[in-house]
Amino acid sequence: MEGNTDRDVSAPAIGRRSRSGAAPRSIPKGRVVDPRDREELDRILGMEVPRRDLLIETLHRLQDACGSLSLGMIAALAERMSLAMVEVYETATFYAHFDVVHDGEAPPPPLTIRVCDSLSCELAGAWSLLEELASEPSLSRVCRVVRAPCVGRCESAPVAVVGKRAIDRADVAAVVAAVHSGEVEAVIPVFEDLDQYRSRGGYAALGRCRTGELTREEVVDRLDRSGLRGLGGAGFKSGMKWKLVLQSPGPRYVAINADEGEPGTFKDRVYLETAPHRFLEGLLIAAWAVEADAAYIYLRDEYPHVRSILSAEVGRLESEGIAAHGFIHLRRGAGAYICGEETAMLESLEGKRGLPRHKPPFPTQVGLFGRPTLIHNVETVYWLRDLIERGPEFWSGQGRNGRTGLRSYSVSGRVVSPGVKLAPAGTTARELIEEYSGGMLEGHRFVGYLPGGASGGILPASLADLPLDFGTLEAHGCFIGSAAVIVLSDRDDLRAVARNLLRFFEDESCGQCTPCRCGTEKAVQLMSRDSWDLPLLLELSAAMRDASICGLGQAAMNPVLSLARHFPEILR
Repeated sequence: MEGNTDRDVSAPAIGRRSRSGAAPRSIPKGRVVDPRDREELDRILGMEVPRRDLLIETLHRLQDACGSLSLGMIAALAERMSLAMVEVYETATFYAHFDVVHDGEAPPPPLTIRVCDSLSCELAGAWSLLEELASEPSLSRVCRVVRAPCVGRCESAPVAVVGKRAIDRADVAAVVAAVHSGEVEAVIPVFEDLDQYRSRGGYAALGRCRTGELTREEVVDRLDRSGLRGLGGAGFKSGMKWKLVLQSPGPRYVAINADEGEPGTFKDRVYLETAPHRFLEGLLIAAWAVEADAAYIYLRDEYPHVRSILSAEVGRLESEGIAAHGFIHLRRGAGAYICGEETAMLESLEGKRGLPRHKPPFPTQVGLFGRPTLIHNVETVYWLRDLIERGPEFWSGQGRNGRTGLRSYSVSGRVVSPGVKLAPAGTTARELIEEYSGGMLEGHRFVGYLPGGASGGILPASLADLPLDFGTLEAHGCFIGSAAVIVLSDRDDLRAVARNLLRFFEDESCGQCTPCRCGTEKAVQLMSRDSWDLPLLLELSAAMRDASICGLGQAAMNPVLSLARHFPEILR
């Protein structure tokens, strides 16, 4: 890091000589903090000294107040927190939503327009929208236009986010109107608040647990018998996870992963913005069951409206005595898909870069702050109230095509009615399209689909009658993941589809391991050529799958492998 050149280097050195006999440095090592940056930091934080785990939260506060993060402000914060400047700098530059301004650079304009370029939005014309907005003269002096990864509104593609305001099915006119009207704050949708939720029996299930009507053993047994599995992607048995956490001595924590960054996935957003208390009650039941000392919600930064809802409603839970003050911690991500991986999320909750941890040990033993941690997805705890009130048969009695339970399928792409489709587990892609999504768009013929978002692979229409659930797609080189189903038609270039997905993984690789960091970049280069070197791509896929630390690198090449397996004719 370059030092401050305005210092008087002619001043005499102070201090003893080193053991080597060299004179001591005449100026402090590293960047000297400008008093003006200290004053600005005092204005924003007062005399507060943030805890280490609140580094990312504090960076958000500074950027919200200043519009960006200068190196001087980063140095001042590092001094305040007694951290090396590099620790603060590497964290700020790791996350896409922090704008770090280097010396000599102009700060960004006060307003940013982000145009989602993930697959569903690209199919709906996002690239044309991006180009038109970038060349729109009325915007050039007041804002910047950038492409963004999935913002979690795939059912409303294409999407542009003006400041914090999401514009669904965006066009140039709507974006320009939002900019010039100043309507750039998040819109809070209508949702079921605490009073409404309690009037419908809300928190009665939690009460049965806390009063002793139900024991922990009984609740865990109901969870086991229901067969409920984690609905964030991995599908681990929820009852087994609770037992593993309880086997480790406390203190224990609960961490909810609300960072659904997988392109095509938006079910958690829909549940959080419409029925937040069903989720919050499930969270408190899970925390009670594992005797947790605190609960953390890691919410993606792309959902500012959900953050407003949860902040207000958690405050009401505290004021009503339903949750102890300070028991639920709402933490804000900063734009990093990798933090959807459970251990990367834990690192981010601790205020660090979201680098996945090596496993074992597993989070059930060594999780947040080194303590046993129950990690769940939003939708998983969303169903806990029903399991207690209606019994395990409520869940185990659902299903289709030999499968058990319910699934919230996020459907987007070339269908008439995209959205979250609550359907029996085991529903097929064909059934989702025809029974739940109004069929294919006019003029489009069904040719393929992504059953599990960007990393879940691509299947042809000839395999559209496979039950969509855990364990049913692996034989075909795919998996269900978080049940993000993106429907493709004969108007789509499947090679361009795969290229879009690999470009996403290239952007979102955390960079920790070489196979993923270099492999995704090399794959995009190879896939940008007119003719693909398929043997080399397959060799690259094997290296990434075998040597990458986490699921991002291990699954990133699934789109390529799927095309080679199910659509070989397009690669000739």
